[in-house]
Amino acid sequence: SAPSPQRCRRPCAPPYGDMAAALVQYVVLRGDLARPPRSWPLGAVVAQGCHAALAAAHAYREHPDTGAYLELGGAMRTVVLEAPDEAALAALAQTLRQHRIDHRVWTELPEDIPTCLALRPYPKDQVQRHLKGLKLLK
Repeated sequence: SAPSPQRCRRPCAPPYGDMAAALVQYVVLRGDLARPPRSWPLGAVVAQGCHAALAAAHAYREHPDTGAYLELGGAMRTVVLEAPDEAALAALAQTLRQHRIDHRVWTELPEDIPTCLALRPYPKDQVQRHLKGLKLLK
């Protein structure tokens, strides 16, 4: 027999319909980590983004947008952007705090290096203007 669908432990997010499709999680990685002189391996940089995305989803797990985003499963949309360096990442974090945009900064330990930040899932039109100066990570 086929497995039964998973049930939410707490009330499931409301059905957002088209709005759920517009939800996106933005992840902003420091581009300088992969370039000399740091030259971190690709896997290490990707791991930073994964840590930040999970930290943001966990921190805001009770928010209806997070629940709706996670319910999308394979249709979740994530945009990975690049902050040129630590100063740019810190400036972005400050801007997000000023505008009360929910996010988490990931700091690699024990080195104590801020490497990445991720927003909780948001409707794109609510946060995109705060991320305009950033390019897609390449």
